[in-house]
Amino acid sequence: MTTETPGDAGENEKTINLALFHPLASLLAGIRFLTILPISWKKEKDNRFFKASLIFFPFIGLIIGLMTSLGISFFSQIFTGSITVVIGLLLLAVFSGCLHLDGLADSFDGLLSYRSRERALEIMRDSRIGAMGVIALLFVLLGKYAALSSLSTAGLLQAFILMPLAGRTAIVLTMAILPYARSSDGLGTLFYSNDTRILTLIAVLFSIICIFTILSFSGFVQLFAMVFTVSLFALWCYRKLGGATGDTLGAVCELTELSIAVSFCAGTGGQ
Repeated sequence: MTTETPGDAGENEKTINLALFHPLASLLAGIRFLTILPISWKKEKDNRFFKASLIFFPFIGLIIGLMTSLGISFFSQIFTGSITVVIGLLLLAVFSGCLHLDGLADSFDGLLSYRSRERALEIMRDSRIGAMGVIALLFVLLGKYAALSSLSTAGLLQAFILMPLAGRTAIVLTMAILPYARSSDGLGTLFYSNDTRILTLIAVLFSIICIFTILSFSGFVQLFAMVFTVSLFALWCYRKLGGATGDTLGAVCELTELSIAVSFCAGTGGQ
C-alpha cells in the first residue's frame, strides 16, 4: 500500500451523509479497492463512497475467502495438501492485488527502522523494499504455510474462508482504534470519517456472526486471535507512529490472517 493519494476536494468530507448513502455503490467501491475484480459501474464516483464502503470490508473479505475456498476445493483433488496451500495463498494475494503484502513490507521497514516518527513515515512511503520488509514477508508467508499445511481439508477450507474475512475486519477495527498518523494526505484519508466507529461496530458484528456460524463455539479461539493481533499491533503503531497509515492497515490485515491460520492449529475449529 505504498501509493497514497488524497481524495478529490469536496468529496473528502469528514462525515458520511447517510441520506445519500448508496449501499451498492459503496460495496462496489470497496470491492474495486480491495480486489482486482473488474467492476466498472459508478467507478468514476468512488471517492464519494469510499468512507461508507468500510461497512462492507468484512463482507468483501468473505467473498475473497469463498472464491479462494472454491479454488482450494478444486485443486485439492489434483495436488497434495502442501501444494494446495501454496495455491490458496497465491489466490489470496492475487485477488487483493498483493495490496496488503506491500503494506506489510513497507510497515516493517518503517516500524523496525528505529528512527524518529517523521523519518519512519518517510521510509514507509519509499517504494523500495528494505531488509526488514523482506524478512516480514518471509516470516508471515512461511507462518501461514506452516499453520495451514497441518490442517485437514475441512479445516483448510474453513481457514481460507475466515482469514480474509478477519483480515478486512482488522482493518476497520484498527481504524476505529487509531487516528490517522499523517497530517492531511495519504490513502487512509479516503476512508476515515466521523462515522468510522459506527461502521466498524456493524462490520465487526457481521464478522462475529460469520465466525460462529462457520465454527460454532470453537470460534472464540479465532475471535480472540483477531482481537489480540489488532490490539497488539495498534499499540505498536500508536507508540511508534502516533496512529495508523495505509501501509499499517495493510499490515494488520496480513498479520491477522496469520494469527487466524495459527489459531486453527491451537483451537478445535477445523481439526
